[in-house]
Amino acid sequence: MTATLVSTDLPFPLRVRGKVRDVYDLGDALLMVATDRVSAFDVVMPTPVPRKGEVLTLISAWWFARTADLVPNHVLSVDPDQIARRYPALAPHRDSWARRSMLCRKLRPFPVECVVRGYLSGSAWKEYREQGTLAGEPLPAGLRESDRLDSPLFSPATKAESGHDENIPFDRMREIVGGDAADRLRDASLAVYARGREIAAESDIIIADTKFEFGTDTDGTIRLMDEVLTPDSSRFWPREAYAPGRGQPSLDKQPLRDWLETLVESGQWDKTPPGPELPPYVVEETSRRYQDAFRRLTGMALDDFPLADPGAGR
Repeated sequence: MTATLVSTDLPFPLRVRGKVRDVYDLGDALLMVATDRVSAFDVVMPTPVPRKGEVLTLISAWWFARTADLVPNHVLSVDPDQIARRYPALAPHRDSWARRSMLCRKLRPFPVECVVRGYLSGSAWKEYREQGTLAGEPLPAGLRESDRLDSPLFSPATKAESGHDENIPFDRMREIVGGDAADRLRDASLAVYARGREIAAESDIIIADTKFEFGTDTDGTIRLMDEVLTPDSSRFWPREAYAPGRGQPSLDKQPLRDWLETLVESGQWDKTPPGPELPPYVVEETSRRYQDAFRRLTGMALDDFPLADPGAGR
């Protein structure tokens, strides 16, 4: 298996170490390094997944390039040569950040997750099954798990420092960020999701739902940030296996979740930290799923990604 990256130690101030990303303050920009850490059920596992960080960074760069006409974004570069020239102190550490790092503008994030749902799945299905609503808003009766919604729904959520985000009504989002900003974030989210769903359909991938994050730069411009339409932030379903009325196979870390569920059912783990060590076959299959999703969507192998021009290719 390819060498993995669990943590980084770069010669710049570490702003945050999240579940997956280490974010460094370079002074006039940020460096977002996607490690190979993997989480499930909001618990970071002790075993990394090879090349996962590369997939998350480069698939985001691919999407940012294909949605920039809809909404500006925070990306400055994913080209290691360009990044090393601009910040020479990073050059000696290149092996730990190249191909998995995104140089980004500094933004002031909005304190909400902008979720768009095209299909009824996950927490949305759970709420609908129990109450017939989504974030408190009524949905038509008689929907099944994984049903396609007539129109994609914007379903904002609060950002949780730990645990699960909480779905909130749009009116609550307007109170948090202001009415004008809420409207603009909703419209941008729906537009990017529509573009993504259209492009993914060409590869027979269904994007069931996704979440976006936005921030503002110093002149007040709203920009799309963090990651976009990745297997971590979205549900990717293979079209050939889609059948409403049940959960769907997905092009992400499903092998990991399935294996963990067997531990939960047998009483060996209770979905709280620390996570269990992962067996090699689960790690290998999860890595393969991430790389297959990348290849299927972009039409290229991970090693062939045009770092200097993420907009190239199909």
